[in-house]
Amino acid sequence: MTWSEMQPLLSQACWDTLYMVGWSTVIAVVGGLPLGILLVLTDRGGLLQNVLAGKVIGQIVNVARSMPFIILMVALMGFTRAVTGTTIGREAAIVPLAIGAIPFFARLVETAVREVDGGLVEAVQSMGGNTWTVVRKALVPESLPSLISSTTTTIVALIGYSAMAGTVGAGGLGDIAIRYGYQRFETQMMWITVAILAVVISVVQLVGDYAARSIHRRGARSGPAPRLRLLRTAGPAAADVGKAA
Repeated sequence: MTWSEMQPLLSQACWDTLYMVGWSTVIAVVGGLPLGILLVLTDRGGLLQNVLAGKVIGQIVNVARSMPFIILMVALMGFTRAVTGTTIGREAAIVPLAIGAIPFFARLVETAVREVDGGLVEAVQSMGGNTWTVVRKALVPESLPSLISSTTTTIVALIGYSAMAGTVGAGGLGDIAIRYGYQRFETQMMWITVAILAVVISVVQLVGDYAARSIHRRGARSGPAPRLRLLRTAGPAAADVGKAA
């Protein structure tokens, strides 16, 4: 194949891949972020401690995360058809991509949130903050650099999943690699597809790392320790005011 023949195919394939990965990432973050936080809150010693619920949620996440993606796509065909009306194409691929990424991202969120200093959580509670306040003011802001890194990891994984989805007619770069690089023995097309995937993944990783480092440096300059001391001193002061009243 000549470059003039390959160029429109590759352009459409790149757009299809970005479309699938973009929407799947949004759904994975929206679904995985609260799920990961819930795993921490319901764990032993958590703010919403419920060992049974935590174990059930954790087991569901483990089962969903351990399922190979190609099997997950086949298992969800009925659900995918009910949601999108079809089982082929980029819209149909978003369903298994997002469902497969939610538990993956949830575990990364859980790890990131567990790294937050427990003293900061106690300080927010001492000022009368409820569970929602702790999540919004302490857990999410303090774990934000790690959450961005987790999102980057999820995007990279979804790019790989989308290439795999191309084997069952989802479109994208994986579909091009299979139809032209493998079935038609167009070796040049295969290597161009591999190079594009490598470039896309590298760019995503660089942008994600830069964003995570920037937020981490900004947090270091603002000083989490002084904020924590302020909260700790403000708590007793507020209590004294309440007693005086």
